[in-house]
Amino acid sequence: MDGEHRGGRLGSFVVGGLLGASATLAAARRRRRRVRPDKPVFQGLEAFESAPCYRELVEKEREPLEP
Repeated sequence: MDGEHRGGRLGSFVVGGLLGASATLAAARRRRRRVRPDKPVFQGLEAFESAPCYRELVEKEREPLEP
């Protein structure tokens, strides 16, 4: 009986090790596949100033006021 119990522990240890190794490899692959986005990422006011609604407001302010 003791031999069967040891074999169960050893098998569980091996399966757990394989599962952990495969999870580590999958995480490493996922991390490597990330590609930087083609669109530039704007920060701060630069992001706001590139918005279409802001551009429309600026264009309206530049137009001369009608009498």
